Amino acid sequence: MEGVLGPPQTGHLARIEFKRRLERDADAREAFERQVIEEKERRRALRESRAAPDTAEELIEYFLNTEAREIEFEISRLRPRLDKEFFSHLQYELGQLRFAVSKTQDIEDRLIELEALQKALQEGTEMVERNELNRSFLTLLDENIANAHKGNQKQAADFMEKLRGAVLKYMTLINS
Repeated sequence: MEGVLGPPQTGHLARIEFKRRLERDADAREAFERQVIEEKERRRALRESRAAPDTAEELIEYFLNTEAREIEFEISRLRPRLDKEFFSHLQYELGQLRFAVSKTQDIEDRLIELEALQKALQEGTEMVERNELNRSFLTLLDENIANAHKGNQKQAADFMEKLRGAVLKYMTLINS
């Protein structure tokens, strides 16, 4: 007998559980997005708080103390300082360490660090000169803009589109 309300419906518990899970997932997603924003803000603040050094020795230490994920940004920012004089100084310091009379573990460690730094800086400056860093950055930015639009994150998408415009303007100035 169906009565006034129609046939009995099933799946109430499944629907309630589905709603709960959806709410928990939304909370977790919001918490994750907050963490990502906080991390980006922390990195931006750290980047802005670091003053560019004056000498080649200080610049070497500056790069050695730079987080790996920030190195491309710093190479782009300090590209004018990464000139022949800087690389000559880096090469000189490497030579001093390679031919040190008594090699300690500290000297060996420093040599390995400087060799890795030299390679990263040379590759990074070549990429900047060929505009590859800017292109890969634009590709990443385009992906993030598309994801922001998919996720209905209008403010984030608008901000990244403004940033993309600034990068394009910068690339145009550099290439002309």
